[in-house]
Amino acid sequence: MRPRNVMSMLAVPALALAALFCPTATPVAAAATPATAASDTGTSAAPPRQPPAEFGTDWHDPLTAAPPVVRPAGTRSCDMTVARARFRDFTPYRGAYAPPEDCGGRWSAVVLRLDGTVKGRQYDRLGHLAIGGVEVLRTSTPQPSPEGITWSVEKDITRYSDTLRRPQPVEMLIGNVVDDTYTGVIDVTVTLTFYAGRPPAAADVPDRVIPLATPALTTPRNTERILAEVYATGSGGGCEEYWYMTVPDAAPYSCKAAGGPDRHVRISVDGRLAGIATPFPTVWTGGWSNPFLWYVTPGPRAFDVKPVVYDLTPFAARLNDGRPHRVEVSVAGVPAGQPGWSTPTNVLVWQDEGRAVVTGALTRHEESTPAGSSLYTPGTEHRVDTTARHRLTVAGHLDTSHGRVTTTVTRALAHTSAHRWTDGENRDALTARWRDDETVTRGATSTRTHRTYTMDGETTLGAGDRLRTVLALGDRAGTVTLRGGRPLAWSRLDDAYAGDATYTANVPRDQRHAVGTTSERYRLHGSAGCHDRTLQTAQGMLTEDRRRC
Repeated sequence: MRPRNVMSMLAVPALALAALFCPTATPVAAAATPATAASDTGTSAAPPRQPPAEFGTDWHDPLTAAPPVVRPAGTRSCDMTVARARFRDFTPYRGAYAPPEDCGGRWSAVVLRLDGTVKGRQYDRLGHLAIGGVEVLRTSTPQPSPEGITWSVEKDITRYSDTLRRPQPVEMLIGNVVDDTYTGVIDVTVTLTFYAGRPPAAADVPDRVIPLATPALTTPRNTERILAEVYATGSGGGCEEYWYMTVPDAAPYSCKAAGGPDRHVRISVDGRLAGIATPFPTVWTGGWSNPFLWYVTPGPRAFDVKPVVYDLTPFAARLNDGRPHRVEVSVAGVPAGQPGWSTPTNVLVWQDEGRAVVTGALTRHEESTPAGSSLYTPGTEHRVDTTARHRLTVAGHLDTSHGRVTTTVTRALAHTSAHRWTDGENRDALTARWRDDETVTRGATSTRTHRTYTMDGETTLGAGDRLRTVLALGDRAGTVTLRGGRPLAWSRLDDAYAGDATYTANVPRDQRHAVGTTSERYRLHGSAGCHDRTLQTAQGMLTEDRRRC
């Protein structure tokens, strides 16, 4: 094995293309089948008390500790299949969608569910589903066992109700390669469940959803609030799939970027910066050179890629003139001409029912000079230390039918990381932390969100080509909404993953003698309730499923 393939992961052409209330704690090692839910997949017998000595030819179906989607109780519902396909190559599935006939034209909730099966040998693949050009799901796939696995993903897509009220074309693609070596055909079915009735106020459903198919955007002239959501993913098997590991050109490492690993996603309106965000450092199910970390428990967000969201309301007055405006998304830090990022974008619009035209002005635009550096230090252990900061504040007012409303958005990004490796990359380690803090003040209401993403891991290639990866990932966020200085709602998320897996590289699958343990604890507490679930696995067997709230 060429040592540089250990952490650069270039040997693996991976990724071609809530209910908050929690039930009683149940240690699975002592009993019972894990409950099937939005984040659980399939059903199985109770896991054994003692896991096998090493991975076998089959393992527990993938599942995560995330909460299931909230479903309205006692409400008439309608189910429909919007896509059913077997992905062997890069041919997209194309179909047609029509609104359900028996659940009215407005819904209290719409829930998407993807059910998938795959067996044999296959890499992780990236997929998407678009309805009427609107990206409603971005996902990736688990890697199968020879015996086969099943999994499912659920997502609340009520916010796309505007799109779902009309007949629409459907497109889905999970780009795949099937040949004599990679035999796994990815078989998926996607269904939508509609719940009759009006959505609750907390659902905050936009009046219009506009896919940004081109940079030209024309919004309704009475727009009073506007958000953009960007499903930003680094993928494709090249270095941008592992952007957090890239180093400056001067450093002797297999993945290079002139400015180092700092990335942030930018959105501009008519050439003026309108929003900044930190992309989530997603680790796909072949990541860090070690699929044994992910066979049962994927990394945070790997199955449900969440978009970064920008509040563009300060620019609404400019956009309300009835003419097309240029709205563009880019990823700062990507080397010129380097492929690997995908940024499908939806624009969500709320309209003022009392005004045909809403006017106003952009009143404030303050951007700090992006500050950062990646310092390479040579030695027996090479090292790159990276720091980066960026801040943007924009404000504007709109004269609506309910008075003048001022919106101010402040976003501050920060990144620190230490990347350490030896010659040949036989040892490769990263400790990284990203902050993305945002405050949106609209009239007397202010929402503050503090996001923190962490990655701390090391891969080593030792005697006998034994490859070991130890990795911890964190997805944390705290949000509070205030009105007049008094709290209205709050939530705190802490999704923590840890894994340790070892196998023999450069041998047939049945000679790898792999061992590995993983754990995920997903805690979500707030004014809406509590979810606290822990999953633990060993050698592909689920050893604990504990719920604590």
